[in-house]
Amino acid sequence: MTAGVAGVAGLGTRMRYGSLGLLAVVGLYTGGWAYFSPAGWYANFPGLGLSWLPQLGPYNEHLAKDAGAMFLALAVLTLVALRQVRNTRLVQTTGAVWLVFNVLHFSYHVQHLDMYGTRDQVLNVVFLAVLVLLAAGLLVPVSASSGSSGRHGDPR
Repeated sequence: MTAGVAGVAGLGTRMRYGSLGLLAVVGLYTGGWAYFSPAGWYANFPGLGLSWLPQLGPYNEHLAKDAGAMFLALAVLTLVALRQVRNTRLVQTTGAVWLVFNVLHFSYHVQHLDMYGTRDQVLNVVFLAVLVLLAAGLLVPVSASSGSSGRHGDPR
């Protein structure tokens, strides 16, 4: 394999690691907080002095814990894919799962921005769009000449 091809393949693998890592952090952060402290999550999400959930309707512990459980489940899938980052099928499946959720989540929120100030509108759109892009990026296969071996279970 030439140095150029190896560099491109290495970049693709690093991008997979980065995307999966960020999505795992989002899943663990959001899911852990929502599941184990649903009232605190509802009142204070996303954190850093911002609060985006009370404007969307009344607190519902069941809904908050279900959202937390779903994010934790996504985090588990993502961590498994992170451990097997050269497994194209697993990484793409993980990306597809996140993409379905994030496109639907983004679509809802961009239609309901009117209850937020300008800063929170922009932050909602930017953060949710980044999650869509991270998930979509996982659907792009890394070059077949990436040097992956059967030991990583790379079913192409």
